[in-house]
Amino acid sequence: MAQHPDLTCATWRKSTYSGGNGACVEVAALPDGGRAVRDSKDPDGPALRFTAAEWAAFLAGIRDGEFDA
Repeated sequence: MAQHPDLTCATWRKSTYSGGNGACVEVAALPDGGRAVRDSKDPDGPALRFTAAEWAAFLAGIRDGEFDA
């Protein structure tokens, strides 16, 4: 089973585009270049972890409008 980094000391940040409605996600950079994402309303809850390649693909999809409604 893969080891997951301890996120207790992670530096979490919200997007500057986050509104004040409380429906935000926070992102933390991981030592291996990946990212972790969590719900800002539940900071002690689960976090999704992405490899550097997965995160790069996600950002490319955003830039390309892949997720636009």
